[in-house]
Amino acid sequence: MKYEVIIMPAAQGELEEAYRWLAAETPQHAPLWYNGVLDAMYSLEELPARCPVAPESGDSGEEIRQLVYGNKRHAYRILFSIRNDTVLIVHIRNAARDRP
Repeated sequence: MKYEVIIMPAAQGELEEAYRWLAAETPQHAPLWYNGVLDAMYSLEELPARCPVAPESGDSGEEIRQLVYGNKRHAYRILFSIRNDTVLIVHIRNAARDRP
């Protein structure tokens, strides 16, 4: 079964903010990171339940899962929920940040 991946407005804003920060720090790496994180998000079209439940899941009435992309300072947690045949990406957080 193939899932539809939808990036919610808040997550899109967080993605753009992360890209701008990275572009200011390492302009040559930013486009590669951006394309890679998009590939990671769209990989959720297949088997999104393979990703573990996020700690934030207990804070809401809905199961939230996470996919980690990147490493070290550039690791980001892609937080999403699965509804029927749709994956809703709700937040993109730096892995070093505290929970929202």
